[in-house]
Amino acid sequence: MNVLADGIRQTVPVPHATTTDGQRIAYQVRGTGQPLVLLAGQSNNHTWWDPVRADFESSYRTITLDWRGTGDSDKPDEVYSTAGFAEDVVAVLDDLGLGVAHVYGTSMGGRVGQWVAINYPERVRGLVLGCTSPGAAHGYERSQEIRRALADPARTERVLLELMYTPGWLAENPGPHPVLGDATMPSYAKARHLVASNRHDAWDQLPSITAPTLVLHGTDDAFSPAANAVLLAGRIPDARAELIAGARHAYFHEFREVAGAAVLAFLASLDRA
Repeated sequence: MNVLADGIRQTVPVPHATTTDGQRIAYQVRGTGQPLVLLAGQSNNHTWWDPVRADFESSYRTITLDWRGTGDSDKPDEVYSTAGFAEDVVAVLDDLGLGVAHVYGTSMGGRVGQWVAINYPERVRGLVLGCTSPGAAHGYERSQEIRRALADPARTERVLLELMYTPGWLAENPGPHPVLGDATMPSYAKARHLVASNRHDAWDQLPSITAPTLVLHGTDDAFSPAANAVLLAGRIPDARAELIAGARHAYFHEFREVAGAAVLAFLASLDRA
């Protein structure tokens, strides 16, 4: 939405890429410089990145998208997968005419980022994987106690907040919090997202990743245990893991100064090469 000089509000159309299966994926572009794709977590749209996006915009042309099933993208009631979401990412790059970009994915977005780097190695300049996992078959999963708590509708939001942020930070930042999911999603799309993330398994293909890779994780992340960072860094050739002390799942938001600086330094080292 733009406001013209005479006070009239003008709606700016949201750009969409069309996928190979005919779905329309909404995307957003801000900032200038080399392209940096930011991938959100499960059942979230591009607003996941709103609190920290500006940290990257002075150096990079940031590109976000609404996963199918969220935001302004199409919402087909069909099987979703992390590999399929990766195809949607590439459709956005194609629509923008971009041959290569940096990719930074967090949570489920990190799972999707793995597939982008695996299936399209020539399209990924640098890869950052945050608070993510190689998949349940080989990774470390959250406890059954946490799963039961998240399944209780009366507790879900509070439990999720406590998994994302430390108590002290929550006390000083009452919200709203953009990492709790897209409230406009149809219930079937939420279920499809959950299954897609749960079925992710890139273990056998991770050694084929050729993009320089940084793995970030909070040491106190119980939603996706920090041991996954060590697994990923050990599985991806020449990858490096950095753990952020005291951080939980939304490390990139609460610890934005530390996390953002680490990502920017990593990407800058690649751009200078």
